[in-house]
Formats: sequence, C-alpha cells, structure tokens
Amino acid sequence: MAVKGNGVSTAQNDVLTGFHELKGGQLALTLAGLMLGIFLSSLDQTIVSTALPSVIASLNGLDRYAWVFTSYMVTSTAGVLVFGKLSDMYGRKWIYIAGVLLFLLGSALSGMSQTMNQLIAFRAFQGIGAGVMMSVSFAIVGDIFPPAKRGKWMGLFSGIFALSSVIGPTVGGYITDNWSWRWVFYVNLPLGAVALAFLVAFMPRVRARGRELPIDYLGVALLLLAVVPMLVGVSLTGLDYGWRSPQVVALLAFSAVALVAFLLVERRAKDPILPLAFFRDRTYSASAVSVFLTSVGMFGAILFIPLFVQGVIGKTATGSGNVLMPLMLGVVAGAALSGQLISRTGRFRAIGVVGIAVAAYGMYLLSRMQVDTGMGVTIRNMVVLGLGLGTTMPLFTIVVQNAFPQRVLGQVTSSVQFFRGVGGAIGSAVFGSIFVGRFHDALLARLPERAAAAVTSGDLSMLNNPESLSTPQAQAALQGQLAQLGLDPSSMQQLFAGVKASIVVAFQEVFVLGLALVAVAWLAAFFLKEIPLRKSNVPEGEGAQAAEQASQPGAGGSSN
Repeated sequence: MAVKGNGVSTAQNDVLTGFHELKGGQLALTLAGLMLGIFLSSLDQTIVSTALPSVIASLNGLDRYAWVFTSYMVTSTAGVLVFGKLSDMYGRKWIYIAGVLLFLLGSALSGMSQTMNQLIAFRAFQGIGAGVMMSVSFAIVGDIFPPAKRGKWMGLFSGIFALSSVIGPTVGGYITDNWSWRWVFYVNLPLGAVALAFLVAFMPRVRARGRELPIDYLGVALLLLAVVPMLVGVSLTGLDYGWRSPQVVALLAFSAVALVAFLLVERRAKDPILPLAFFRDRTYSASAVSVFLTSVGMFGAILFIPLFVQGVIGKTATGSGNVLMPLMLGVVAGAALSGQLISRTGRFRAIGVVGIAVAAYGMYLLSRMQVDTGMGVTIRNMVVLGLGLGTTMPLFTIVVQNAFPQRVLGQVTSSVQFFRGVGGAIGSAVFGSIFVGRFHDALLARLPERAAAAVTSGDLSMLNNPESLSTPQAQAALQGQLAQLGLDPSSMQQLFAGVKASIVVAFQEVFVLGLALVAVAWLAAFFLKEIPLRKSNVPEGEGAQAAEQASQPGAGGSSN
C-alpha cells in the first residue's frame, strides 16, 4: 500500500470508475437533476421565513417559531461528513437518491403538520435529506469532470446554492400570499420528482473498487455528539438565551468533551470518518480555515444588511431576498468568473487571494456606512462583497478535491460543506449576540433619561426591535406607548434618530469584526499549494491500464 504525500493511503487496485466522458442528453439531464436538488435544499433554508406569521396563526407555538429554522439547519449540517464518507464507500448515486427521497418525504410531512412540534420534527427530518443532497452533489460533479474541467460547473452550482438561499423569503412570501403556507413545502414535491426521475434514469452508478473497510461507528456517534449540541447551543443564543446561560454553557461544554473524544478515537480508527491526516496537508488546512471564516462573513452580511436598509435608510421590502439581491448577484457573478478562470488557467492560488481581498474590501466598505448612507452606496458595497465571496465558493471545493485521491472525494468535498455550514451557524450566533448587545448599549446612551429607563424596565421594549419600527403600524403603536408612559409623542423623531444611530454603531462593529476574520482567511489563502489540476479522474500513477480495467463489465462501474 502506497502513501500519498498528504497522508492518505491508496491501494494499488483502488480505482474509481469515473464517468466524466458522459455526453449530450445523459450529461445534461444528470446535471439538471443535481441542480434541482441543490436549488431545493438551499432554498428550504430560508423559504419558511416569510411564511412563519401564517404558520403561527395556524399552529400557534410562537415561543418555538425559531426552531423551524434551527431544526433544519442542525440536521442538514451535522451529518454531511457521514454522508460524504458513505458515498465514497457505497457509491454516490443511490446515497444521493435516498437523500432526495428523505427530503421529499420531509417536505410532505411538514406541509401536513397539525402542530408546531410536528413541524419542527418534520423539518429536522427534511434537513437530513438536504444534508445528503448538499454534501454529495458537489462530489458527483467531481466524478463527472476532472479537476481541470470542473471549475465552470462548480461555479454554476455554487451560484445556484447562493442565489436560491436568498430568494427563499421572496418565494415563500409569494406562495403564502397566493396559496397557503403549506405549499411552501408541497412545492418541493413536483420539482423534486423531476430531479428524481432524471437521476434514476440517467445518472450512472460510480463506485470505488477495492477493499471495503468497516464503518467507523464510534467516530460517527462522537461526531454527532460534538456537532449537534454545539449547533443547538449557538442557535439558542438567538432564542433569548445568553452565552452564559446554563443551557448554552452545558451544551457547549458537552460538545467540547465529545470533540476531544472524537479526535482521540479518530487517531486510532482503521478508516476514520474524518481522517486527521487531511489536516497535515497545508492546502486542506488553509482551505478549511478560509471556508469557515468567509462563511462567517457571508452570514453576517445576510443577517444585518436588510436591517440597515430598513432601519436606517428606511426602505421597505417584501422579503430580505429583495434587499440582498445585489449581494447575491455579486456572489453568482463571482462564482461563475472564478470557475471559468480556474478552468481556463489551471491556477487557483492567485484567484483565491484576490477574491478574498475583494471580500475584505467589501467588508471594509460596509463597516464605513453611516446614518446618511444612501441605497446606491449600499448596493455598490453589497456587489463588491458578493463578488469576493462568490469567488471563493467553487474555488476551495476544487482545491481540496484536486489535492487528494479520487477515492476520498466524498469525504473531502463534504468536509468543505461542513466547515461552511458550521461557520455560518457560529457566525450568525456570534454576530447576532454582538449586534444586539452593542445596539442596546448605544441606544440607552442616546435616549432621553425617561425613555432609557422605560426601555430598561421593559415598558418601551419596542425600541429593542428596530426592524419592527419600519412599519406604520409599529410607529403608531410606539406613539401609543409613549402617551401611556407620559412621554411626549412629539419626541418620536428624536427616538428614531437614536435608534438609527445605534443601528449604525452596532452594524459598524459587526463588520469590523467580519473584516478581521476575512483578513485571516486572506492570509490562509497564501498557504494554498499550487498543485497542477488533474486532467483525468483516474488516480495518479494508475495509468491507462487501470482505467481500462475499471471500464470492463463487472468492474464496479457505470451501470444504472
């Protein structure tokens, strides 16, 4: 058994039967099925947001509404490493199809929910299927195309992933207004059925040849015990729990203990779920750091730019997708450009360094926005940030796929998705906590003494939710509260000025932190090793003879 320089062993007969030679209709319909899967799984991360008022009116459970998001996010992120490993061991076709079936079943059950607890449980089930689809789809692209030809397709898939996650609120609002909230879930069924038909009929079955090793059950269990409590814990910080609350501290402490145990077990495992040898490869480590930190920055932008636009500029929006459209168009353009450049030049380090530098500049521009910043400047800043972030989305997936043998393609690809998902979850929680705390402190310092006391006591708690004050109904309610407290309703303008100034202070601090994190990602990109992109999916050193053997009938390959 030979050992690659990156610490991953490869057996002499371990050859992947690739199908990047697919042509015409079979290639187009296979890719179409994968794109539909990516679109639906990404869309469902956010499509529920604008439907929630109708959901709550139908099912009650206002105190649990955020878990409709959290349950999906936790299950879709927690299992990606497991699904990637299983796809390496047993082939990607039927693992992916099983994920689509789970997603569609979860969608149907979510639409039929009769209580909020049922909806939360079914969303968690739906998230498992989405995790399979998101983790395995990029590995399948790696099976279809060798690294040298992979860039433009990875760019397209990454653009679909980003765009669909942001148009979700707009789509959800339209469906809820014109049909019902249940169709937010039912709409997945016909689209998913089309994707399923394409994949069953046209996607070949690709599987690594060689000795099957036992599944690392202990590693899987410890990984889930480390990831799930951590994701739930950071999510709780946005559900009226502080970082020092017993619930959050207990979950994070349990997660830390499980993580230590996981690392100890993985060092001795015969075939670990996440080989620690991956991290000895500097390209992998640099990619993991960069993906994690840029994901933190992206989710910070998604969270707070709509708040700035509505709370400071005063624009209204039917959904945050409208506000964020310039950002996402920038992401799509950046992903497409990056993919094309990688495919045409065969180079990636300079593209990564420049792309992250552009993202950092976008963060800097956002951190400089003031109370008098207009919509035109805000759009420009979003486009700059989007271009930079978009550049990184296909790049690091291609980089790690190219750095490792084809037989671990599913593991390394899913690990990139894992770091991206965990970065987004942690970034949302940390940035949200910082924003709320800084906004509250800045607001109390700017309000008249009696108004500040009313905010602190909870009698004027509306001012703690600046986004809700952008509607005429909320402003009228605030006037009523001022009158009841004996405060002069004519001081509304002063109060709103204080709210706007406080949003700006918190917004600037959040994006200064985001700038610092993206700067670290930029430094990490310099450690990428410029390995020539492979022009074949046949493992290096196996040669034409191995490829010919793999293509013979019964060799484990390309039959449906």
